[in-house]
Amino acid sequence: MPSAYVIVNSTVTNPARYEDYKKLSTAAMQAYGAEICIRGGAIEVAEGDWVPDRLVLLKFPSMDAARRFESSPEYAKARSARQGAAIMRMVIAEGV
Repeated sequence: MPSAYVIVNSTVTNPARYEDYKKLSTAAMQAYGAEICIRGGAIEVAEGDWVPDRLVLLKFPSMDAARRFESSPEYAKARSARQGAAIMRMVIAEGV
């Protein structure tokens, strides 16, 4: 079964409030088997005009696991805490 990745670009608008989101989202990631590959850090654009603000890459054992994470009650709490703290763009992509 192929793995899956959750790819996120977030623009943090309220760093103090975003800390609450990070704590809650970490608990949700752990509950659904996410491997954190990238969470913030330096970004260097190698090609094109996409300049992410804050990049997160999570690896899940399957598309189903990634979907369960995204629609989970645990992540819903994190999403609620994020209101007014960040603009989030998220995709789930099947791996190889």
